[in-house]
Amino acid sequence: MPPTRPRTRTADTSPAPPRRGGRGTVDPRRIRADDLRYLLAVTRTGRLVAAADALGVDHTTVSRRIAALEKSLGLRLMERGAEGWALTDAGKAVAENARAIEDALARVAEAVSGQDSPSLHGTVRVSAPDAFGTVIATPALARVRRRHPDLQVELITATRQLTLHPSGFDLALAIGRPAGNRLVTEHLTDYALGLYASAEYLDRCGSPGSAAELRDHTLIFYIESMLQVGDLDIERHLPGVTPAFSSTNVFAQLEAARLGAGIGVLPAFLTRRSGLLRLLPHEVDIRLPITLAVRREAVTHPAVRAVRDALRREVAERGGELLPQ
Repeated sequence: MPPTRPRTRTADTSPAPPRRGGRGTVDPRRIRADDLRYLLAVTRTGRLVAAADALGVDHTTVSRRIAALEKSLGLRLMERGAEGWALTDAGKAVAENARAIEDALARVAEAVSGQDSPSLHGTVRVSAPDAFGTVIATPALARVRRRHPDLQVELITATRQLTLHPSGFDLALAIGRPAGNRLVTEHLTDYALGLYASAEYLDRCGSPGSAAELRDHTLIFYIESMLQVGDLDIERHLPGVTPAFSSTNVFAQLEAARLGAGIGVLPAFLTRRSGLLRLLPHEVDIRLPITLAVRREAVTHPAVRAVRDALRREVAERGGELLPQ
């Protein structure tokens, strides 16, 4: 029988030790409150390097401090996934309580500086589709910042599917209704999409008399092979019609339609003051939902609640743009 070859051990590149078998009593004196800031930074960004930039340190420091926190607690707090670093169930519980400590430190700094009126602190990262994030979410976020100048707000815009393994954001806006229970979700609003074209295009190519006649026109929409949102699948809404001018960016689609490159399938709220003309409004009127999602451990955070409320108000005030009659 041949000798058994010794196994080669693979180095563990994660920032944390393995989870211990059971949860024993943790001595609070072994927990460094400052390490919790590092955990929250990675929670918000999902990336060690991004968290390091936010904290003004290098990524090895972030990794070392989280490892020290996990060692003191005897629990794995974060795990690596396809979308970056995400909290474990134990990590979510720790992060939720760490927020309270972060807020308390901010209030101490506020009291020392002599500020009488309460102001929100910290960082809130929001993820949203390109158009909705720019036209609807940005005014809401700007209003929160005017009221709370010490609050840092980060807006990431990308039209993509909302991940069921959330990392890299506190609050997200997404097209459609995501499944799963890892996020606290609510239906924020519906919005309308329609067919829009420039007067120049219509003079040159004519106006379609029905949706079936769109096959004879240049349609402008997303690149089908790169589309990450199922609700935007053009085949669902206009069967048999294939876009001839495509872009991953809805603002490029808007500009192409404005320049007469074809007929765009565009959000109604994006076409205001564009000079584009609505076509077949009674036959092609696409309605899609926008979901507002918050990571469970961030739901009770005052800054996240403030942003959430601001988004709700913005949508309520601009319902006529989102769903025009």
